[in-house]
Amino acid sequence: MNIDPDIFYRLATSLFIGILVGLQREHVSDVSRLDESRTEMFAGVRTFAMMALAGCTAALLTDLGGSPWIFVAIIIPLGLLIGVGYFVTSWKSDVGMTTEIAAIATVLIGALCYWGDLTLAVALGVTVTVLLSLKLEVQRFVARLTRTDILAALKFAVISAIVLPLLPNETFGVPPFDIFNPYHIWLLVVLISGISFLGYLLMKFIPSEHGISLTGLLGGLASSTATTLSFAQRSHRNPTLNRPFGLAILLAWTVMFGRVLIEVGVVNFTLLRVVWLPLIITALPGILYSVYLFYLGTSDEDEEEVALTNPFDLGPALKFALVYIGVLLVSRAGQYYFGDTGVYVSSALAGLADVDAVALSVAELANQAGGLGLATAGRAVVIAALANTVAKGALIFVTGTRTLGRVVAPAFVLMLAVGLAAILFIQG
Repeated sequence: MNIDPDIFYRLATSLFIGILVGLQREHVSDVSRLDESRTEMFAGVRTFAMMALAGCTAALLTDLGGSPWIFVAIIIPLGLLIGVGYFVTSWKSDVGMTTEIAAIATVLIGALCYWGDLTLAVALGVTVTVLLSLKLEVQRFVARLTRTDILAALKFAVISAIVLPLLPNETFGVPPFDIFNPYHIWLLVVLISGISFLGYLLMKFIPSEHGISLTGLLGGLASSTATTLSFAQRSHRNPTLNRPFGLAILLAWTVMFGRVLIEVGVVNFTLLRVVWLPLIITALPGILYSVYLFYLGTSDEDEEEVALTNPFDLGPALKFALVYIGVLLVSRAGQYYFGDTGVYVSSALAGLADVDAVALSVAELANQAGGLGLATAGRAVVIAALANTVAKGALIFVTGTRTLGRVVAPAFVLMLAVGLAAILFIQG
């Protein structure tokens, strides 16, 4: 019988995955021995390694024997052994099933290794190990969630998973305003809410004691405007923290430019090639000035959190959908009646309130036949980003302290100046 040499590579991969998962479990077992109330786990490095090899070998024997029942005949006894292990540990008042489920997953991942899905197998093995290692962090994250957060996420998931597939994927309206596609509009709402929700989750996941700067960075991913307003208002209560507040605000602003790049790239990758350099150049003064403030030394004594609403709540989602439709209509009307000038003016005005809606609407119009040219669309996106920066700067000067305004002013002025200069060099 000729054995394919590649089989040894698959067996080695399964062995590696089993050792990886087993190391994590054995480490947890060693730590738990310090707590007399915890029982020892039934499986360690060697057991998990052999489970992965058993899964790979079961798949190999199934292939050689030409019958799936061989795989079943091997897996069932392994499952029974794992079940006995769970019974023993639960009998000793340790009811958790994490190790047992990880063992089953390791066996199946071993089988995947033989079947040639090595990339998937390694990805699953790493994922299992990461999930096993994040127990404390996940518990802390869940403890920080509120019932409102969970209900908002569930409602949005239901609306997206059930309603989105039912929406008509066709445009409505009278030419040249036949730009309303219900399916596409709601899909973009899901995109924006997803990006914001990522920042919201990270804010929940990473406690505020990790620093004001990190709060500003993650807050910019969720909402740079809300982050700016929060720190500007807090500058009156904590005037000694104006420098770290300014650093957090600038970090939130620079992250906003990254958000815009992601949004444009998802909707219109060709337009992304036009705007990525002007947007990065515009954000560069903020990045460099943030580094300057950081090395001047900042204090992260304040541990208050930025007040953010759950972006998966239906209210903000529907509000963004209406804003997006309005911006799309105004941008199209501005182009139709006033040419490129109308697009620039509408982008500037709408950008004061919501740069995301402008970026998506302009990218969508540039996608359509007879729509915006790439140069016009690129300038409109940068103009909207600058307008949004102006609006956030005004928030600081109106609601924040004078000292905070002086901290942020140099970067604010430089970003506007560089952004305006970058607009002149945008070519389609």
